[in-house]
Amino acid sequence: MIDPAEVAVIRQQLGRERRGLRAVAHRGHCGRAEVVETAPRLPDGTPFPTLYYLTCPRAAAAISGLEAAGLMREMTGRLANDAADRVEYQRAHQDYLARRDAAAAAACQAPLPPGTQSAGGMPDRVKCLHALVAHELAVPGANAFGRAALTAAGQWWSRGPCVIADDGARR
Repeated sequence: MIDPAEVAVIRQQLGRERRGLRAVAHRGHCGRAEVVETAPRLPDGTPFPTLYYLTCPRAAAAISGLEAAGLMREMTGRLANDAADRVEYQRAHQDYLARRDAAAAAACQAPLPPGTQSAGGMPDRVKCLHALVAHELAVPGANAFGRAALTAAGQWWSRGPCVIADDGARR
């Protein structure tokens, strides 16, 4: 169970409720949630394939800048031309699927059907750097493309906390 104060911060980070919230999967330098884990099925039973979700608006903005600059296209090109990158990306995809199935079991939910996408375009293309970065932050060493995007994003946290808490404190 996530502390209600943390749920409030996540709501503030996203500007809305996060459906299917299970856990904080990674904390940023400020100690607040940066990545959350979402149940593979929403409370109404709807499949939700995105297990790890980037919540920090500063991180999300930095990653959006990389997407706009064409990093996804560049990484997809690497997949087409580099067998080692394809193998590594397939490994990240398999890790994601296994973790999502484990989260479903922990939530007493049926796993998502075979063939359901994992996240971020895995294993064939790079579609969403946010998902790849969230995977890498939640499971360090699991997603090489997420790690590369993190490196390229720089120190988004250096400008200070991403939200101001209800009590007025920057967090």
